[in-house]
Amino acid sequence: MKTIGLIIVMLFGGLLIYGSLEFPPWGDPLSPASQHVSPYYIENTIKDTSVPNMVTSVLADYRGYDTMFETIVIFTAGLACILLLRTVRPVEPEFRLYRHTPTGITLRIGEGGKLPEDSDVFERIDSVWIPYDVIDKTTCRIVIPFIQIFALYVIAHGHHSPGGGFQGGVIMGASIILYAVVFNLRSAISRMGERLVALLCVLGVFIYAGTGALCMLGHKNFLDYGALAGLMGTDAVTARSHGILMVEVGVGISVLAVMATLYYNLASKGRLDEGL
Repeated sequence: MKTIGLIIVMLFGGLLIYGSLEFPPWGDPLSPASQHVSPYYIENTIKDTSVPNMVTSVLADYRGYDTMFETIVIFTAGLACILLLRTVRPVEPEFRLYRHTPTGITLRIGEGGKLPEDSDVFERIDSVWIPYDVIDKTTCRIVIPFIQIFALYVIAHGHHSPGGGFQGGVIMGASIILYAVVFNLRSAISRMGERLVALLCVLGVFIYAGTGALCMLGHKNFLDYGALAGLMGTDAVTARSHGILMVEVGVGISVLAVMATLYYNLASKGRLDEGL
């Protein structure tokens, strides 16, 4: 079976290499794309979309279909991670560790022992014991709000400066993962739970596709944001700029949620109990 798989991979790899031989040289100014497609975007982006960032206008407007399906691919990755890794029946550990907050003493409580779940002076810690570090946790509390504010800025301002939904979503997701690493997985899940993350995954794709459907209700093509002009009370060009912002928000939400889903399941082997 391994031999057959290797042969198949080599055949497909050979076909890809053979097809790439017909491509124009890298950066060739006489290639069809450089003569027709790229000049149009460079010359007409501002006129068509009122968006200074040509990269964003291409990704979210001119080739909006492609970006929408990229978002769906990210959503599918998160869904596959849940289906493959999520453990339906929780596996109870042989023992649990609790830290006495005032003194820093760690208690190991085995099966049959009384667990101080509702105590204000005991904090549950993971089986792989990690020393309490006040510097890490204090720094995390200070830095994470600024990271999240910057993520929102990158999403909201991505069509006017470098950034966008993918970049902002990754930054926001990284802030959640940072919190889980510095504190623990349970604390992160208590603030952004599994159901909320799954809902946000769907919501991001829904916002993107829903924006396109809204354009069709305005008797225009799917993702033709100019149809939103009447709804927004603006001209068609400004409406295209606002439409780009709407889909970027959807992309950012999906990327954030999928990053959190991947970390929750990969770090805990699908148990969502103890993580890295």
